[in-house]
Amino acid sequence: MDIDYLLTLQEFRGSTGDALTPLMELISLSAVSLLIALPALVYWAVDKRDGLYALSAYILCAAVNTLVKLTACVIRPWLRDPRVIPAGSAIATATGYSFPSGHTAAAGSIYGALALTAGKKRRWAAWLCLTLLLLTAFSRNYLGVHTPQDVAAALGLAALALLAVTGVFRYLARHPERENRVLLLVFLAGWAGIAYISLKPYPLVTAGDELLVDPRVMMVDGYGDLGLLIALPVARWIEKTRVRFRPTGLRGRGLAVSLLGLVPLAGIFLGLRRPLSGLLGPHWGRFAVSVLMVLFAVALWPMVIRRTEKRM
Repeated sequence: MDIDYLLTLQEFRGSTGDALTPLMELISLSAVSLLIALPALVYWAVDKRDGLYALSAYILCAAVNTLVKLTACVIRPWLRDPRVIPAGSAIATATGYSFPSGHTAAAGSIYGALALTAGKKRRWAAWLCLTLLLLTAFSRNYLGVHTPQDVAAALGLAALALLAVTGVFRYLARHPERENRVLLLVFLAGWAGIAYISLKPYPLVTAGDELLVDPRVMMVDGYGDLGLLIALPVARWIEKTRVRFRPTGLRGRGLAVSLLGLVPLAGIFLGLRRPLSGLLGPHWGRFAVSVLMVLFAVALWPMVIRRTEKRM
């Protein structure tokens, strides 16, 4: 039934001349490329707690999603049924196993967190985030790279991540003296996840003598996602003990400083993957990129913001 649904969408794409495919590709790609900029901007310029909340929800959801992926080891729809032909260039970003959808998990956690923190005064922003969330989930089916089960599971994980992070933030609001313990537990959990995905057995999916799914390749995203989880408590500890910045606000020079921070953040994400993978190997190269991104967003650029504040 799930494959039939994807084939129906595929037939619709063909009947419309792929008119909606570029839009769906853009919405889908944004979930794993541009979307990280939103919580970073909120953190730097608008509200420190809300930004950290969205980043934490995203990172927790990404880590849990990757552990589920590498446990279930569900192959992609076009490997299950050759009639499924992914649209456009969507297959290029459809890395890793299929279940649950990583793009949907990212959109669910980030858009969901931003919708929850938008509040009654910015209901339009909350509705916009929810709309983009649902469009991202649908785009993964429309493009033929995920089944409905993949998307539904990812949305469920995103909801659980939001509940968990909300609970932790409320707990720490009552017991701020215990934050270091929580940070240490998260740090250790990340390393436990690395050990798990590195040591567990994986199925070999073959067609004759051809290896269709290489577990070593499937693990690359896992190292990246767990790298985010390991880096977050370190970056948070550095910020709260050494930096203690205040958001810049949404006007003038302060906003310009926050927007400028997106340039090196994008440079880390887009420019360092290949050289670090060549230097450290694909697994630890992806891990290093994730660590650098979180350290930059949570601690390093806030240092720049604080120094800029003193000169203003």
